[in-house]
Amino acid sequence: MLSHGPLLERLLAGEFVCAVSDESAFRQLQDDSLREALDAYLRPLNRRLASNDEGSVYFLAWRQVDDAAREQLSRQLNDTVNHLLPLLEWLQLVQEALGRDAVLAPGDVLKPGELQARSEDNPSLRERIERLATDSFFGSQSEQLDAQVKQVFKRLKEHGYLLQPHSDRQVYRVTGKIDYLIDWVRFIRDEEQLPIDTQGEASQETLL
Repeated sequence: MLSHGPLLERLLAGEFVCAVSDESAFRQLQDDSLREALDAYLRPLNRRLASNDEGSVYFLAWRQVDDAAREQLSRQLNDTVNHLLPLLEWLQLVQEALGRDAVLAPGDVLKPGELQARSEDNPSLRERIERLATDSFFGSQSEQLDAQVKQVFKRLKEHGYLLQPHSDRQVYRVTGKIDYLIDWVRFIRDEEQLPIDTQGEASQETLL
C-alpha cells in the first residue's frame, strides 16, 4: 500500500481521478484487487473508494454517515448548490456558442480563444459571458472579453473541471469531475426536489 501513498493522499485531499486528470492512476483504479485493498485501508478512516455510475471518475465517499460525515456532506451540498447556477450556465453557454449537440464530456478539448472569437460580434453571448465571469464564483473584475473568458477557464481549472496539459498553451481538456457535477445536479433535482433554476428550467432540462 505504501507504493500507492501519493494517490491515497490526493484522494483524501478531495481530488477526483479520471482518465484525463491522471490516466495511469485511473487505469490502476480499474483493478478490482487494488480497489479492495484501498477500501480495506480506508475502512478505519470511515472512507471508501467510490465512482459515478459510468465509472468515468473515482473519488472518496463516507462509508457510514455519522455526525462528522453529515456535517461535511451538508457543507459540500451547500457549496455545490451555491456554485451550481454559474456552472450550469457555463455548460449551456459553451454548448450553444460552440454549436455542440451534447453536453461536455470528459476528454473534450476547449480553447478560450475559440469561445472568445464566437462571442466578439455576438452581443447576446458577450453579455452572458460578462454576467457569468463577474459572478462571485468566477470573480472577474475586468471589462475586457478576453480577460473575462480567461478568468472563467482559470477558475474551472482550479476547481478540477478542466485540465491544462501545457501551461504555455490556452488549450484545456474537460475532466471526469464534470460527470460528478451532472450527477449532483440530477440528485438535487430528482431526490431532493430542489429547484435548479426557476428562470432557465426548460433549457437546463434539455442540457441534462
